[in-house]
Amino acid sequence: MGETNALLQRNKILKRETALATAAVYESMFAAEDGTVPATFQVIYMVGWKEHPSQQKAKRRGSATVSFQDIQKQFVGGGGGSSS
Repeated sequence: MGETNALLQRNKILKRETALATAAVYESMFAAEDGTVPATFQVIYMVGWKEHPSQQKAKRRGSATVSFQDIQKQFVGGGGGSSS
Protein backbone atom coordinates (compact mmCIF):
# COMPACT_ATOMS: atom_id res chain seq x y z
CA MET A 1 0.00 0.00 0.00
CA GLY A 2 3.03 2.26 0.00
CA GLU A 3 2.77 3.14 3.69
CA THR A 4 5.82 3.87 5.78
CA ASN A 5 6.29 3.19 9.45
CA ALA A 6 3.88 5.53 11.25
CA LEU A 7 5.93 5.36 14.45
CA LEU A 8 8.93 6.92 12.76
CA GLN A 9 6.93 9.85 11.42
CA ARG A 10 4.75 10.62 14.45
CA ASN A 11 5.28 13.54 16.77
CA LYS A 12 7.08 12.14 19.80
CA ILE A 13 5.64 14.73 22.19
CA LEU A 14 2.05 14.44 23.36
CA LYS A 15 0.82 17.99 23.88
CA ARG A 16 -0.90 18.78 27.17
CA GLU A 17 -3.94 20.17 25.36
CA THR A 18 -4.35 16.92 23.43
CA ALA A 19 -4.17 14.81 26.58
CA LEU A 20 -6.67 17.02 28.43
CA ALA A 21 -9.11 17.05 25.50
CA THR A 22 -8.89 13.27 25.18
CA ALA A 23 -9.45 12.81 28.91
CA ALA A 24 -12.49 15.12 28.82
CA VAL A 25 -14.08 13.25 25.91
CA TYR A 26 -13.38 9.86 27.52
CA GLU A 27 -14.81 11.05 30.84
CA SER A 28 -17.96 12.42 29.19
CA MET A 29 -18.52 9.11 27.41
CA PHE A 30 -17.60 6.59 30.12
CA ALA A 31 -17.64 8.20 33.59
CA ALA A 32 -19.66 6.42 36.27
CA GLU A 33 -22.12 8.22 38.53
CA ASP A 34 -19.65 8.13 41.43
CA GLY A 35 -17.10 10.09 39.39
CA THR A 36 -14.78 7.21 38.59
CA VAL A 37 -13.68 6.52 35.05
CA PRO A 38 -13.15 2.86 34.16
CA ALA A 39 -10.32 2.06 31.83
CA THR A 40 -9.19 -1.10 30.08
CA PHE A 41 -5.72 -1.63 28.66
CA GLN A 42 -4.43 -4.15 26.19
CA VAL A 43 -0.73 -4.91 26.16
CA ILE A 44 0.55 -6.25 22.87
CA TYR A 45 4.01 -7.74 22.50
CA MET A 46 5.49 -8.10 19.06
CA VAL A 47 8.79 -9.67 18.09
CA GLY A 48 10.43 -9.43 14.72
CA TRP A 49 13.22 -11.54 13.35
CA LYS A 50 15.03 -11.74 10.06
CA GLU A 51 17.61 -14.33 9.14
CA HIS A 52 21.15 -13.03 8.68
CA PRO A 53 24.15 -14.81 7.16
CA SER A 54 26.17 -14.35 10.38
CA GLN A 55 23.66 -16.31 12.46
CA GLN A 56 24.00 -19.99 13.23
CA LYS A 57 22.17 -22.25 10.86
CA ALA A 58 19.68 -24.78 12.16
CA LYS A 59 20.88 -28.36 12.33
CA ARG A 60 19.31 -30.80 9.94
CA ARG A 61 16.14 -32.51 11.09
CA GLY A 62 16.80 -35.72 13.01
CA SER A 63 20.37 -34.86 14.00
CA ALA A 64 19.64 -34.58 17.74
CA THR A 65 21.49 -36.90 20.11
CA VAL A 66 18.94 -36.60 22.97
CA SER A 67 15.19 -37.01 22.60
CA PHE A 68 12.67 -34.59 24.07
CA GLN A 69 11.05 -37.55 25.83
CA ASP A 70 14.29 -38.21 27.73
CA ILE A 71 14.52 -34.55 28.72
CA GLN A 72 10.89 -34.50 29.82
CA LYS A 73 11.46 -37.51 32.09
CA GLN A 74 13.99 -35.48 34.07
CA PHE A 75 11.42 -32.78 34.81
CA VAL A 76 8.18 -34.76 35.16
CA GLY A 77 8.54 -37.31 37.91
CA GLY A 78 11.38 -38.97 36.06
CA GLY A 79 14.04 -38.54 38.63
CA GLY A 80 17.23 -36.82 39.33
CA GLY A 81 15.99 -34.84 42.32
CA SER A 82 15.83 -35.99 45.90
CA SER A 83 12.62 -35.90 47.90
CA SER A 84 12.41 -35.22 51.60
